[in-house]
Amino acid sequence: MDAILVLNAGSSSLKFQIFAASGQELTRQIKGQVDGIGQRPRLRAFDAGRKPLVDLAFQKEEVPDLPSAIDKAGAWLQSLEGFHLMAIGHRVVHGGPDYAAPTVIDQPLLDKLATYAELAPLHQPNNLLPIRLAMGINPAVPQIACFDTAFHRHHPALADCYALPLALHQEGVRRYGFHGLSYEYVSERLRETFPDRAAGRVIIAHLGSGASMCALLNGQSMESTMGFTALDGLPMGTRPGQLDPGVVLHLIMQKGMPAEAVSKLLYHEAGLKGLSGISNDMRDLLESDDPRATFAIDHFVYRCALNIGALTAALGGLDALVFTAGIGENAPELRHRITDRAAWLGAKLDTAANDAGAPLISTPGSRISLHVIPTDEELMIARHTFRLIAPAH
Repeated sequence: MDAILVLNAGSSSLKFQIFAASGQELTRQIKGQVDGIGQRPRLRAFDAGRKPLVDLAFQKEEVPDLPSAIDKAGAWLQSLEGFHLMAIGHRVVHGGPDYAAPTVIDQPLLDKLATYAELAPLHQPNNLLPIRLAMGINPAVPQIACFDTAFHRHHPALADCYALPLALHQEGVRRYGFHGLSYEYVSERLRETFPDRAAGRVIIAHLGSGASMCALLNGQSMESTMGFTALDGLPMGTRPGQLDPGVVLHLIMQKGMPAEAVSKLLYHEAGLKGLSGISNDMRDLLESDDPRATFAIDHFVYRCALNIGALTAALGGLDALVFTAGIGENAPELRHRITDRAAWLGAKLDTAANDAGAPLISTPGSRISLHVIPTDEELMIARHTFRLIAPAH
């Protein structure tokens, strides 16, 4: 059968999915990942009915890095029979100022995307590595880059611009926004399930190890909490979120920290991990009775509520708030606490529905509707990839 392979490569995991393409329909056939890279590597995959297809644990020296994880996953994928690979779709976090739509990858594009690595050092190099490897293995298979920044590239100019000299903006120093593939998928699902709300003023809260929020009007991104890089906005697992740039100047000029050390601090040692001194994983913090864990959670909730207020102002009001991603989908306590702080907007939570993770978690009397919609970035990538290459088949 004709198939689309989707690869989503991160720093400690490689996610992959295979979708069968028939007519205009995509059907998920296989979903898997290699996680625990360099620590407790494990390759797992399931078919569409959640039947296990493979479950292999490795010694950490067998899979110490992403290239070795790609090698293990690739060997297993190549052993599969019955699939004719039409194309490979990739999540690429940063598309810079030039790429606002999914694009067929060639060497010049790959070289250009590599220049954005400093803007997304946790993601961009890892996103590009499997593309390079696949090019070497089978250059005849089209590869498609799907950008997390693309969904936000049609922001109003006022939202896109920093108060810096215009020449810097023209060079690409501007607010991009991220998690766009997730926002695009969730906004489409909201339109399918609650079309009246999707046509209005919506905030989607993508809350996970990486966290951000997006303000949408009739399904279009109008504002986002992330900006030039994925450091801005909400506190995250290891990233600080909104930060006075004077702090960076202080670290460099007063404390004498080299740029590399500051980068390591901001990308790897801040956020929930830095605040709590315990963990970057919200699940660990919720299970802990350490007051530092409590403080980190309180800070996360406070900053979420603060940004809901700012995005509501950008939209001129609010009709719906949607929770998605790891924390947003799986932590009812966090949803409860965040919506309590949004009570001034008329948010009223249905506690039973929230505890069950129902699609609608607001009461009938709530002025704004509250939703939980699981994200599916890989399906969004598959759709973009199929639309782009379908005319050629």
